[in-house]
This record gives sequence, structure tokens and C-alpha cells, in this order.
Amino acid sequence: MASYLQIENISKSYGPKVLFDHISFHVNEGDKIALIAPNGTGKTSLMRILAGKDKSDSGGKILFLKDIRIAFLEQEYAFDPEACVLDQVLRDSTEWTASLDEEGRAAYELRVRQLLTSFHLGDFGKRMKELSGGEVKRVALTRLLASEADFLIMDEPTNHLDIDAIEFLEGYLSRSRCTLLMVTHDRYFLDRVCNIVMEMDHGAIYTYRGDYENYLEKRQERLDNYNAETAKINNILRRELEWIHASPCARTGKAKYRKNAFLELKERSEQVYRTTQVSLAEMGTGARLGTKIINCREVSFYYGGQCYLDRFTYNFQRYEKVGIVGGNGAGKTTFLNLLTGRMDPDDPGELTGVIDRGESLQIGYYRQEGMRFDEDQTVLETVNDTRLLGQFLFTHDMLNTRVRQLSGGEKRRLYLLTILMKNPNLLILDEPTNDLDIVTLNVLEEYLLEYKGSLIIVSHDRHFLDRLVDHLFVFCGNGVVKDFIGKYSEYRTFMKDYEAGQKSAARASSAPKGASASGAAAPARKKLSFNEKREFEALGGEIEALTAEKDSLEEQMNSGALPYDALQAATLRYGEVSALLDEKELRWLELSERA
Repeated sequence: MASYLQIENISKSYGPKVLFDHISFHVNEGDKIALIAPNGTGKTSLMRILAGKDKSDSGGKILFLKDIRIAFLEQEYAFDPEACVLDQVLRDSTEWTASLDEEGRAAYELRVRQLLTSFHLGDFGKRMKELSGGEVKRVALTRLLASEADFLIMDEPTNHLDIDAIEFLEGYLSRSRCTLLMVTHDRYFLDRVCNIVMEMDHGAIYTYRGDYENYLEKRQERLDNYNAETAKINNILRRELEWIHASPCARTGKAKYRKNAFLELKERSEQVYRTTQVSLAEMGTGARLGTKIINCREVSFYYGGQCYLDRFTYNFQRYEKVGIVGGNGAGKTTFLNLLTGRMDPDDPGELTGVIDRGESLQIGYYRQEGMRFDEDQTVLETVNDTRLLGQFLFTHDMLNTRVRQLSGGEKRRLYLLTILMKNPNLLILDEPTNDLDIVTLNVLEEYLLEYKGSLIIVSHDRHFLDRLVDHLFVFCGNGVVKDFIGKYSEYRTFMKDYEAGQKSAARASSAPKGASASGAAAPARKKLSFNEKREFEALGGEIEALTAEKDSLEEQMNSGALPYDALQAATLRYGEVSALLDEKELRWLELSERA
């Protein structure tokens, strides 16, 4: 396996804080690496150095052993608000397209259009300023993937994406032959894309081949071995201490070397790794909940002529844990704002129905845009609870750090604590996993599993939902909300089976039904004419053939092996087949009802 990249002795510090010191590692061709570390320990800095956006403090070497192309996805995408989607991508792609001839540039634009369509951004003329955060992320990903670079460096690629976009990206990267280094908090995404986990821990790099579960097992073995070594050093330290106290020789210059060794041993003996566990018995469990939480009756909400909630009725129960899923713009955050009464009073939209909140209700609401701090305060001044800070990975030496000196992920973690410290009995979390690292997510999950209150979570993190929620509200668009009892993975399996069943039904012809399931006569319908019967019988075969052709075209276009002319023809035909398939399926359903 060819080596792509060798890194030797690179370091990065910010003031007195050392992120990493003289680290070395290598990347082989075909490696797909997930980089894991707590927020604020240098993951983004390392990726920026590798991408040529920053420099190592200690010099060192970053040696690419092949003439390869690199593409870097940063967390924040800089764009022109007035540019349309397609122009923005093409404008940011000059480094890939400048050396291409006219045919190559046309092939690149075709690839961009195909990716934008796959990310449900088919309106190429839409202005960037009109896009949601998740849609902006999809534009940035389109620019990255369209480059077809050899080495992809990606900083939190799934942040702000809805689950459909995450699953498309997951499939694309798992099929791709690219070499990949990424930071991600999405554990399912990590497992399905990556074959190596690289951990940054106390300024050093540790590499584990295999999936996330294997990483957890091997990491624990490493920590156990380290702590066992620490125990041995403590035994040696006790003997040395006895020697210093008991021996007159300890006060002579000849023993200076031994006293220096003693000080080194003492420093090493204090280094013990502990796995953080959160205990609600220590942290408080929130105010007592009454029998009434939030009761909703026939609640509808319209804003700007669009329906975000249509006659929603539900009584939230004590201690239930509900997840909320749906595409970007489906109304999930609007729903939370309605529940908590946080709609804009100057532009509230049109709300009907009843939202009745319990008298003992104390809501803790973690909002995507809710983070407000006095940047000059210290961590301890912001959250005056050393136990809680320690449980959520704010070490003792960070307590006097000013908020302005924290990383983006550390600020998110601190914001979360400002809410948890109030001990709410209803906790509402709107995309809590964005910008949080995997280590913090594990701590948060343990906290929430023991939480003795009601919990409402909006999240695109499938692992997070699977661990925590009992049922889902699925926002389907146009105000429609469906309740699914079960975990998120069970819901996705159900939906895939349902969609497969619908396709299967669309390919088969159904026998006419003269009675309803209860045995009562079915309502009279206009019978099919002779020609309509023949059309209905033929449609099943036509739909099956079109579906097979669509699947084949999609596989060809994603293979990366088609020459430009063939790719252009395949893309055009794909659009024609998709439109024709929709038309045939609608016609089949219409005739099926009458049959």
C-alpha cells in the first residue's frame, strides 16, 4: 500500500496552551481516517496545517510522497450572499478547473449539477443568502466532492446536514476510492465510512485500525496499561522517598542525579487516566414534575403563507424521551419555539389551537442560536459548579480561562452546562451534537440516560437518537407530523421496507376489489374502459423497466469511469427517466384506485 503522506515532528501552541508537540504519523493511499479528540485539543489546527492553511510552530516535515490533489472542507464556508448556488461552486473551483480545456470544464460543471441535484439543491439559481445552514453545508460539500481530489480533509462534514444528506454523503464516501482524513462526531457515519480511528490524546497521536467499537476496546486497554505502569512507578516513588528521608547521602551533591530522577518519577506518578462518568445522584435531578407537562390541542401554525404545523394534538408525558426528525426547513425548530413560547412577538405568524403548559414546568432549552456569553468572564464565573465542569471535561487548569479563549466546541459545551446547571424538569435540545466532539457526546449521553425529567431532542445524529429516545415525531413537511414508536434505526428500516413495498406494488397489477375490508360494498367508481385496462396491465412492466434503467444510470454516473460524452448523455437520460417514472407511477395509482 503506497504511502501518501508523512508527518514528522509538527507542533502547535496558542500562548501557553500546547495543543500537540512534535507529533508524527503517516497516511497510506486508501486510508479513511476519523480523527477523534475533545474540543480544544487541536484537531482543526492539525487539519489546517495538513491542508496548507496554517504552519507548524516547530517546523517539522509534511511530505506528500505523490503528486496528489488535496481538497479541504472547513467548518465554516465563506460565500458571496448574492451569488447563485451554481456560480458559487464554480467560482470556488478555479483551482480545479483553471488547467482544464473546454471539454474538461464542461464535464466539471456537469458533475457539480449532478451533485447539487443529489443534495436536493436542484434550483441552481437560488441565492446563497436564501439558503439554510444545512443547505450552505451541502454547497460546500458539492465543491469538495466535484473536485474528485485524491486526498480529502474534512472538518465535521455532517454538521447541520439532515439525515437524508448524511446518508447520501455516507454512501458516496464509502464507495469512493479517495484517501480521507476527517473529524466527525457522528459515530454511525464514522463506522460506515472509515477504516482507521486516529486519536489525539494529551498532545500525542494513537492509531487504531477498525471500527469505533474496536477503538473503544483498544483505547481502554491502552489506558489500563498506562495506569498499571503508573501504579508500578508509585511503588518505586515510595522507595525513593524512603531513601531520601532515611539516607544522609541524599543530602550530598553525589545524589543530585537521583533526586532529579525522583522529581521526574513524581510528575509521572500523578498522570492517571480516568473514564468520566456522570452521576445524577451527585448533580441533582431537576425540580419535581407535575402530571401536566405540555398539552397541545389542534395546534396549527402558518408563517409567510407556509404551513409548519397542521392541527397537531399531543399531551407530553412525564419522563418520556421523544426525538424529532425531518428535513431542513420542515419546521422542527419552529415547533420547539411554539412549545416554549419563544416566537418573535413582532412577527409571530398565525397560530391557532391551544398549547397548555404545566404549572410546575421548568424548561431548559438548548438552542442552535442561543449561545450568549460575557467573553471576558472565566469558565468558572460562567458556570460556578466545579463538579459539573469537571464531569463535562473542563479540567482544573481551564477554570480561570477566559471564554473568548475557548474553541467553538468548548463554548458549545459551556453553553450546554449553563442550561443543565439550572436542573430543568423538561430538557429541550435543538441539534445538541453540532460542534461537540465524540468524547463530550458520550458524557452527555450518560447524563441523559439517567435524567429524571422529560426530554425532547431534535437531532440528525442517528446514534444519539438510538441511545436516548423512545419514539419519534417525524416532520414530513406542509405541517404534517407523524408519531413513530421505536428507535431511529427501526424507523429507517420501516421506511425502507415501506418504500420497497410501494415500488413492488407499483410493478404489480392488483385484482379489482368489489368490497371493503369490512365486507361492506365499496363506493361506486367509474369502471376502467377496455383501453384503460390494457394500459393498467402494461404500466407494471413499464415501471419495472424504468426503475431498473434509473438504478443502472445512477450506478454508472457514480462510478467515475464514464468519459465526458457518455456522462453527459447519462445525466440527461437520468432526468428523462426520473420524470417519466414519476408520471407512470402516478397514472398507475390513479388507475389502481378505480380498479
